[in-house]
Amino acid sequence: MSGERGEYELVDPEEAESFGDEWEEIDVTDTEADRIARKRDREFTEFRKRIKDADQFKVEQSVFDDATLAALYKLVQDGHVEAFGGPISTGKEANVYEALGADDRDVAVKIYRINSSNFRQMRDYLEGDPRFEGIASDKKAVVLAWTRKEYANLKRARKAGVRVPEPIAVERNVLVMELVGLVEDRARRLAEVQVNNPETAYGVVREYMRRLYAAGLIHGDLSEYNLIIHDGELVVIDLGQAVTVHHPNAGEFLDRDCRNVANFFSRQGVDTDGDRLREYVTAVEPEPQGEPPEPDGADPVDREE
Repeated sequence: MSGERGEYELVDPEEAESFGDEWEEIDVTDTEADRIARKRDREFTEFRKRIKDADQFKVEQSVFDDATLAALYKLVQDGHVEAFGGPISTGKEANVYEALGADDRDVAVKIYRINSSNFRQMRDYLEGDPRFEGIASDKKAVVLAWTRKEYANLKRARKAGVRVPEPIAVERNVLVMELVGLVEDRARRLAEVQVNNPETAYGVVREYMRRLYAAGLIHGDLSEYNLIIHDGELVVIDLGQAVTVHHPNAGEFLDRDCRNVANFFSRQGVDTDGDRLREYVTAVEPEPQGEPPEPDGADPVDREE
């Protein structure tokens, strides 16, 4: 790969009794950030003014309603964010900003837009997912659940030994995670680079797909645009839409992932196709994910540890 050291190293799975419960509820009730937004004490008011006056945020004022500002404020209070930098990317669904985290660590702060998120596009991934029952018509609740879902999916993927950005904290519609590459030396998407050793790269990607499947997850939007390379590592990104293997559309999403990945590496000279990749990915049994809850049962709530 041009400009890279050309080695793709697999990470080891973390020891864990299980990867998560498919039927865990995703909590979208009011958080401390909502209470802070309502209370508006002096310190929060000062923080709110400072952020809204900051040059790097002025062009994106629509993203920062009071509840989102309160979520950022809470993340600062909790020590997850020390200082904010400029935007890394801006999109219809979310904006991502560079920030300084604890112990002078560079982190990414992903802020999902509640008002302008593509609710219709999310529906394919939400309908039939028991974690979203009862909130499918509430746009705000869906976006908040989507953010927590991405955090939970990243945690599960890392436990399975898939190289993804490390999730650090989640508050309302704001996700703090590891920053892979800096703004001035950003990680490149696989689609943007010349792959000099495609066989090795393909081996890593298909193994990561298999590990995700074994952990009960399907990425759902995997392609050369959601795989990045930095310092010789392949990193899987954008797991917000990832679904469990028992989702009604899981087979369709897996077929699409396999087709996209196989087509890309076929163009790089690798002898593969979507069917063979799917056979490899599904040659493992997914982790048991528990049983669906009784209609009136009390289920564990997915909360940050």
